[in-house]
Amino acid sequence: MTGGQAAFITGSSRGIGLGAAVAMARRGFSIALNGPEDDDELKAAEETVRSHDVPTVRVGGDISDLSQHPRILDAVEGAIGPLSTLVNNAGVGVISRGDPLEVTEESYDRCQAVNARAPFFLSQCWAKRLLARDRSDGRFYSLINVSSSNAEAVAEPRAEYCVSKAASAMTTKVFSVRLGREGIACYDIRPGLIETAMTEAVSEMYKRRIDEDGLTLIPRMGTPADVGRIMATLASGELPYTTGQIIHADAGMLVSRF
Repeated sequence: MTGGQAAFITGSSRGIGLGAAVAMARRGFSIALNGPEDDDELKAAEETVRSHDVPTVRVGGDISDLSQHPRILDAVEGAIGPLSTLVNNAGVGVISRGDPLEVTEESYDRCQAVNARAPFFLSQCWAKRLLARDRSDGRFYSLINVSSSNAEAVAEPRAEYCVSKAASAMTTKVFSVRLGREGIACYDIRPGLIETAMTEAVSEMYKRRIDEDGLTLIPRMGTPADVGRIMATLASGELPYTTGQIIHADAGMLVSRF
């Protein structure tokens, strides 16, 4: 079901966010893209999505600045109409990898601000708008949060990132409970090893672990397009009678084995 569907995807100038935007555009969604600034990278992302002949808009703005949320949503919905889907994808990694005993307040707070605090309050802002509108238009409404395999599995050198993603995962549960009775589905996508700018510095190490140690059951790293197709499936309502689900986009990495 994609008639009139419109999605806002944070952190969509590249990586998983852009993969989601392209996958949803292919299904006919109107797309709003976001990055911290309205820079050349965001403009190029919009051109890529627009090539799929759907309405698009790009809105720069730091989603960790909660005061910007109303402005951003006003700009998005003023351009492509009322949203049916919000994707909280924007995220940051640690300032530097290392011992959890050496994590700085700066790095911890940065991860919390972008990975946990921002999606909670952007979801709140969007949900309030949504609940104030008539929703008898036949569209499928969904909230999709992108957490991480590290919401569950510890990566010792990235402790503060793990903690922030665990908080993000709980945000999905909280909103699934509140919004379920309103007919709005909520999902937590937990990407594993995905080839993005964030993993570029360690991708060769992970590829060796995949090849030599069987780290993932499907023997390759994932791509933004893989995760994007999952998001588009969820946002299209193709998993009916579901909400609050965790979708492990990790090639079976977290399957328990002996």
